[in-house]
Amino acid sequence: MPDGPWAPPAHPLQPERNIALNRILAAALAVFALCLPGLAWATGSDLQRLDLTRHWVGYAALGIFAVAYALVMAEEFTQLRKSKPVILAAGVIWAMIAVVYVSNGMTHEAEAAVRHNLLEYAELMLFLLVAMTYINAMEERRVFDALRSWLIRKGFSFRQLFWLTGILAFFISPVADNLTTALLMCAVVLAVGGDNTRFVSVACINIVVAANAGGAFSPFGDITTLMVWQKGMVTFWGFFALFVPSVVNFVVPAAIMHFAIPNQQPSANDERVPMKRGARRIIGLFLLTIATAVGFHNFLHLPPVIGMLTGLSYLQLFGYYLKKTARIDDSVGNNGRMGEVVPFDVFNKVARAEWDTLLFFYGVVLCVGGLGFIGYLGLASELMYAQWGATAANVAVGVLSAIVDNIPVMFAVLTMQPEMSTGQWLLVTLTAGVGGSLLSIGSAAGVALMGQARGKYTFFGHLKWTPVIALGYAASIGVHMWFNADLF
Repeated sequence: MPDGPWAPPAHPLQPERNIALNRILAAALAVFALCLPGLAWATGSDLQRLDLTRHWVGYAALGIFAVAYALVMAEEFTQLRKSKPVILAAGVIWAMIAVVYVSNGMTHEAEAAVRHNLLEYAELMLFLLVAMTYINAMEERRVFDALRSWLIRKGFSFRQLFWLTGILAFFISPVADNLTTALLMCAVVLAVGGDNTRFVSVACINIVVAANAGGAFSPFGDITTLMVWQKGMVTFWGFFALFVPSVVNFVVPAAIMHFAIPNQQPSANDERVPMKRGARRIIGLFLLTIATAVGFHNFLHLPPVIGMLTGLSYLQLFGYYLKKTARIDDSVGNNGRMGEVVPFDVFNKVARAEWDTLLFFYGVVLCVGGLGFIGYLGLASELMYAQWGATAANVAVGVLSAIVDNIPVMFAVLTMQPEMSTGQWLLVTLTAGVGGSLLSIGSAAGVALMGQARGKYTFFGHLKWTPVIALGYAASIGVHMWFNADLF
C-alpha cells in the first residue's frame, strides 16, 4: 500500500532551470519533427489521424512502453512502484505524438484523443475508488479479521481448509477485488499451515486460481470485467453466463491438487476477533451501492460510476452517524464492538485506497491509447481477429495475460473494438480474467501472495502446477463454448 493518497512532492527546481530545460526539450523535438519522412493519412471514426506505425515515433513509443512494462514486471526486485514508469511512458509517448501532429498543422487531434482516454480512465478510477473505500472500511471494522479468526478456530483439516479457502475466495472475489480476497485467505492458510510448506504452497495456488476465476463472472470481480461492462459490450446480468465456466476453471485443478494436500489435522486456535460497531451495516451499504450502480446503468442509462459515487454518500453519512454517536457508545464501554478510540472517518478510508494501482491504471490507459492512436492496435486487430479468428485471438489474449498484466491487454482489445458476438466478448472476458492464473506473476493476487508467503509460495512452485491449471483453463473455454453456444 502507498504511504498516502498522493506521492511525495518532488524536489523543487528553480524556475529558470525549468524554463531552460523545457526550451531544450522543445528544440530537440522540433529538430526531429523537421526531419520526419512523408506520413500516410488515415481517417478514424471521428478524427483525422496520421499513420505512424512505420515512423520513428511509432517505433520509439513501442520501445518506451516495453521498457516501462519491463520495470513493472520487475517491481518485486527493484522495489520501484509500478505506476511510476508507466506514467512517465504515457507522458513521453503523447508528447512525441503531439510534436508530429503540430508539425503537420493538426493542433487539436491529439488533444481530443487524450481527452477521450482521460474520460474513460476517470470513470473507471472513480468507480474503483468507491469500491476500494468500502473494502478499506470493512477491513477497518474488522470484518475480514473476524472471518479469518472464525475459520482458524473451527479446527478444519488441511484438506477441508484447502477447499474452504478456495470456495470462499471464489465467492468473495466477485464482490471484493481478487487481491483483497487472496490476501485474506492466505492469512488463514499461513496461520493454520505454519511450517507445512507443502500445504501452504498448494493452498496458495488454489486461492489464486479461485480468486481469479470468481472475479471473471461478475462485473465487479476484476478491473477487466468492469471495463467490459462500462464499455457496454456485455450487460450486467450477461456476465453471469460465465458462472459455470468459472466454476470449472477453479474445480478442475483443485480436484487434482487435492491429492497433494497432506491428510492431517492442524491444531485449532481459540482466537476470537469481534467486529467493530457498524460493520454489518457497512456490508449492507456496500451491497446497496452495487444495486444503485446497476440501477443507474440499467434503468436510467447513466454511467455506473454515478451510482457508485451516490453509494459513497451512503458510507459518508453513516460515517457521520458513527462519529456523532461514538461518545454515547464509549460510555457503555469500549469492548472492541461498541465504542471507538478514534472516531470513524471516511476520508481516511479514501486515503488508504491503492493509489499506486489507480495511477498505474492511468499510465496503462494513456500508453495503450497512444499506441492505438499511432495505429498499432489496428494492425494487431487485423492480424488477430481478421486472420486468426475471434476464438483463437481471445484464447491467445488469456495466455498473454499470464505474462503481461490483463489490464493493458483488455484495454487494447476494447480499443480495437473488433466485431464480435456476445459469446466472444464473454470468452475474452473469461480468458483475460483466468489466464493470469497460469503463472504466479500473471495476476495481482499471485504477486501479492508471493510476498505474503515468501519462501513457501514461489514462482517455480506455482510453475510446477501450470499444466494442471492450463487443463482447467482449456476446460473452462470448452464449457463456455458448449454451455453458452446460443450466444456465439
